[in-house]
Amino acid sequence: MSHKETVSRTLLVAFLVCIVCSVLVASAVVLLKDDQLKNKQLDRQRNILAAAGLYDGTQSNQEVGELFNRFELVLVDMETGLVATDDVLAAAGVDISKYDQRKAAKDPSLSIKLDSAEDIASIKRQARFSQVYLLRDDGQLESVVLPVHGYGLWSTLYGYLAMEGDGSTVKGLGFYEHAETPGLGGEVDNPKWKALWPGKLAYNDAGEPALHVIKGKVDPASADAVHAIDGLSGATLTSNGVSNLIRFWTGERGYQTFLQRVREGAI
Repeated sequence: MSHKETVSRTLLVAFLVCIVCSVLVASAVVLLKDDQLKNKQLDRQRNILAAAGLYDGTQSNQEVGELFNRFELVLVDMETGLVATDDVLAAAGVDISKYDQRKAAKDPSLSIKLDSAEDIASIKRQARFSQVYLLRDDGQLESVVLPVHGYGLWSTLYGYLAMEGDGSTVKGLGFYEHAETPGLGGEVDNPKWKALWPGKLAYNDAGEPALHVIKGKVDPASADAVHAIDGLSGATLTSNGVSNLIRFWTGERGYQTFLQRVREGAI
């Protein structure tokens, strides 16, 4: 056998192996697509429940689904702070059952471009409609779970801020996606740090956003303690990023008007 024939056969075998592998990978993607979508949905449900203090890691998938089904999904119009009506959603071409807020934030027809002065969370564009989850108990609003995001040190942090039914008291905060430095900014995932948030007040007596992350430890005796969270040690920029995104989403461009309506009992 000539050297030329050997090279040709080697290339042919390599080509066939590539084809077979490509077919197998493509088939796996197609076959596993439904499972991937289900797992993604389940992960989102867990994070929403965790922010609301309803998930501790011990519940089965079925229990997670049952707990999550207690929530009511509404779309809040971020331009007005009102729950969007069917007519408003229809005019915008939005189907609440298929709405993807993160995709909408990149669509000029479904998002708002922020100027630098108001974009303290460094998100550039904000989806016009925000997916908000409401939990009621015997007709009384018990929890409000709000999607939030903003830039930290290395990445955009995506998470959920849960509020009590009074529209001011924090119930929990958790991030489901980020790329902050493990052991430093990555401590946003530390249960001890997340445990500092419940019970804090997002607004002062004048109804102005007041919740923030400080540098160092909160002095329990200070008048500001009810609005302040300990900073992350060695991660000042991530701490600032979290503080900025919380200030943005509880502020005028965020959920301030909506949460005011919650406090007034209008939701």
